[in-house]
Amino acid sequence: MLVIYVDADACPVKAEIERVASRHRLHVYLVSNSGLRPGSNPLVTNIMVPDGPDVADDWIAERAEAGDIVITADIPLASRCLERQARVLSPKGRPFTAQNIGNALATRALMQHMRELDPGSQTFNAGFTSKDRSTFLSALENEIQAVKRGR
Repeated sequence: MLVIYVDADACPVKAEIERVASRHRLHVYLVSNSGLRPGSNPLVTNIMVPDGPDVADDWIAERAEAGDIVITADIPLASRCLERQARVLSPKGRPFTAQNIGNALATRALMQHMRELDPGSQTFNAGFTSKDRSTFLSALENEIQAVKRGR
């Protein structure tokens, strides 16, 4: 059965995920180590994991399997979930796939190295836009339909 796992601490599309999941009657796990306000939707379960590096990632990666969808911006977590045959989307609607995860991991490592070379430098992520939200909703719907069709 299709389950949606959300790396929820910094996820800007939790409300959208809940709305789409409710329409399809899918269970959602919002996994966080900072705590989330519980909602009333019986299809959504908040999981609060202990503080620590990658504890939320570990919780998701140990449970996601083929036919599930994982929402995360964390590239190493995306890679781990792809190894378990789950489908993975970023909160901006970008699918992580076996074909593109290697480049994503390499780019992440390069950017980390650049920050280590110049500790005073800062990188900024572009703000989350309404177009990003719309792209995400479309991508999530496409992933759900693909899983339901068995692809």
